[in-house]
Amino acid sequence: MSRLNVNPTRMELRRLKDRLKTAERGHKLLKDKSDEMVRQFLVLIKENKRLREEIEGEIADALKAFAMSGGAPLEVVQAIALPTLTASVTVGTKNVMGVDVPYMQTKRVGEVRLPYALCSAPAELDDAVLKLTALADKLLHLAEVEKTCNMLADEIEKNRRRVNALEYVMIPQLQETIKYILMKLDENERAAIVRLMKVKDNT
Repeated sequence: MSRLNVNPTRMELRRLKDRLKTAERGHKLLKDKSDEMVRQFLVLIKENKRLREEIEGEIADALKAFAMSGGAPLEVVQAIALPTLTASVTVGTKNVMGVDVPYMQTKRVGEVRLPYALCSAPAELDDAVLKLTALADKLLHLAEVEKTCNMLADEIEKNRRRVNALEYVMIPQLQETIKYILMKLDENERAAIVRLMKVKDNT
């Protein structure tokens, strides 16, 4: 391991020891943060998997109901394109382990109304439209959880690089430099003692 290019003095030794202490404390804090982020990431991944499976199942049911309706007249198809529900979405951010992740909250206004006459379409179509409309909140929540997972994964990777840089580069480099300075100071001390002994012998 390469050492830092510094003057082997006591002042430099004290400064490097302080830096080493700070680096070790920072390494511990970053490691703890990394562990907690991984724990929260695993919880979110499980939530993401559960939501995705649930939504995919409900979409499959809705599409099955739509297929069973045997299609619909053009007027009904055009009516389906109209909004059946009014909702407001509050978008913001929340802090998860120092990472600002998206936060969405939906609020429905009124009730779901089918935008066509009930007699003009089969009951299966009503079922399909109602099922797909009910999925809106879950889809938004899934998008929020997936984005949070992506952002946390990026932050975990960055944090891991910082931890590795401290653990495998900076801390060993500081330790090696401190060891070198201590050896040099001991060497200088021994040389000074030898000089003093020679001076004493000459007098």
